[in-house]
Amino acid sequence: MFEWITDFVEKTGYLGIALLMLAENLFPPIPSEVIMPLAGFTAARGDLQIVGAVLAGVLGSVAGTSLWYLLGRWIGMHGMKSFAACHGRWLTLSPEDLDDAQAFFSRHCGKAVFLGRLVPGVRTLISVPAGVVEMSFGRFLLYLTLGTVLWTSLLAGAGYLLESRYHAVADWLEPVTNGFLAIAVLWYVYRVATYRSTPG
Repeated sequence: MFEWITDFVEKTGYLGIALLMLAENLFPPIPSEVIMPLAGFTAARGDLQIVGAVLAGVLGSVAGTSLWYLLGRWIGMHGMKSFAACHGRWLTLSPEDLDDAQAFFSRHCGKAVFLGRLVPGVRTLISVPAGVVEMSFGRFLLYLTLGTVLWTSLLAGAGYLLESRYHAVADWLEPVTNGFLAIAVLWYVYRVATYRSTPG
């Protein structure tokens, strides 16, 4: 995979980084933990500018994540409640739970979006509830961009400093990411197994 990404970025430059990060946020075939350290390594070799590589990663990531926000706006709270009323077990939330979640997220949506961009397994999906609770797009975009700039800068910077050992970033982050995902899956399975609908 590293060889394929390396070849793709070498041939396409900043556009390739942006496209890979766009794809990673729509349907993550290649994690950012691989893409951005490679972009930093490519910049360290002098083939790209590190600021340009980070900017390309941010633009692609923000574009992809914004589509999830728009999906949340399209579904809306009414759609989420209708789904919860019929299939609450699979959502692990009742319509009443959604009211509580909406109140919490509305109070803390800025912090949730910013911090969510730094958590594996949450980075993309945090945009959906932001859209569902109708967080203003301008505010969403601000916190989304701030979190994305921090994340992509850290990854690209690590790749830049490590140079030929850039893959060590992915090697270290991969078990951390997998651990987060495993915990999330186990928590979801537990929630589904113990779900009790709220009496109507």
